[in-house]
Amino acid sequence: MTSTPVTHAFWLAGRQATGETTFDVTSPWDGRLVGKVGVPTEDQVEEAVAAAYAVRDEFAATPAHVRAAALDHVSRRLAERTEEIAQLISAENGKPIKWARGEVGRAVSVFRFAAEEARRFNGGEAQRLDTDLGGQGRLALTRRFPKGVVLGIAPFNFPLNLCAHKIAPAIAAGVPIVLKPAPATPLSGLVIGELLAETDLPAGSWSVLPVANDRMPALVQDPRLPVISFTGSEKVGYAIMDSVPRKHCTLELGGNGAAVVLGDYTSDADLDWAATRIATFSNYQGGQSCISVQRVIADASVYDRLLPRIVAAVEAQVTGDPADGATDVGPLVSEDAAKRVEAWVDEAVAAGANLLAGGKRDGASYAPTVLTDVPADATISCEEVFGPVLTVRKVDGEAEAFAAVNDSKYGLQAGVFTHDLQAAFRAHRALEVGGVVIGDVPSYRADQMPYGGVKQSGVGREGVRFAMDDYTYERVLVLTGLAL
Repeated sequence: MTSTPVTHAFWLAGRQATGETTFDVTSPWDGRLVGKVGVPTEDQVEEAVAAAYAVRDEFAATPAHVRAAALDHVSRRLAERTEEIAQLISAENGKPIKWARGEVGRAVSVFRFAAEEARRFNGGEAQRLDTDLGGQGRLALTRRFPKGVVLGIAPFNFPLNLCAHKIAPAIAAGVPIVLKPAPATPLSGLVIGELLAETDLPAGSWSVLPVANDRMPALVQDPRLPVISFTGSEKVGYAIMDSVPRKHCTLELGGNGAAVVLGDYTSDADLDWAATRIATFSNYQGGQSCISVQRVIADASVYDRLLPRIVAAVEAQVTGDPADGATDVGPLVSEDAAKRVEAWVDEAVAAGANLLAGGKRDGASYAPTVLTDVPADATISCEEVFGPVLTVRKVDGEAEAFAAVNDSKYGLQAGVFTHDLQAAFRAHRALEVGGVVIGDVPSYRADQMPYGGVKQSGVGREGVRFAMDDYTYERVLVLTGLAL
């Protein structure tokens, strides 16, 4: 006897609601129905936006301890329900359960960090103005205030944690938010709504609306939503920014993550560590991470010893059922996504690339793949593959390695395997990316650090405090007649 899939309500101005229709959420692994989700009507979307706009002054004035308590509550409840939520992520996204558990753990931290920031945010900075005669007896006090309601648009690849990165900073800063989770993976974001509903936040200060992508332009254009926080593809992100040039947009877009192995990284232990990390983080989440390793750039002095280690480590990745705790690599989000990766790899091989591992598709799954000698103009060299594929390239020396990293329209993060502190600082200066990770892959992200890119990888920074800065602006208060 099979159980009937649950129909999930959405969250409208802090309360549960259902629409007139539903859509199905299915597993990319086996196609089974994971759940049904209610679709907000046009009137319900309007109600959510109007409520957020109406409550913006009240929410901004909400005491910090109220907002912090709500965020602490969500953090605790996520921790209590870790296994349940991890299984939900794995089912709707196809993410291996061990990575899904890690994602829940990260979301727990995001809400905890946000609670901490809520307690210390907006403390103000005093500045003496009597440095010139005209400022005698005057003091400037700077505080931050909300720019307005945030429209948060989250992607499918981290369906819980990237929703957390939209919602938690907004609540911490006292900024109302309307969150649109990805249509392929809305269930995790709806869980956050369920937990927020258990708090005392003002009605209207948050909504979670699983609307279809074709309804997004109307939300983007709505003047009551002056701040847009988008994580997703380069094409969609810049189309949003171009359509609303006077709005404040934070865009976390694509990447073409490079891992550089310099010539001083020479011991067997060094190379084993680099190969293991590269193999793991070119394939985690099925390669569906903006900072997954897509390019390996290795110094000629270590290349011949490193390459077979990478191939062996990639081939050791366990593929299969994401519900199995031993699985390292599950399916991509859809069969169409896997077919696109397959086409790009086939194109590169036809153009002369050497296929050393993988290169096979089975439905929505694509085998972990290693390529060498990939032409510079091949699609897989130039674009974000968003799949379990990496290319390996030999270079002569640090300067050529760093130039190779920068030879990309993207600039999200880079990893540099070196023991040389001076080389680390040279990398930090030379690499055109938002983050440089020394001694590890570009895939490392701590949720409290500033995270974002340059070039076509986006604008603005996430990481709780940095998102709060993006959602707010400085306002100066000048006091006069003071005895300073």
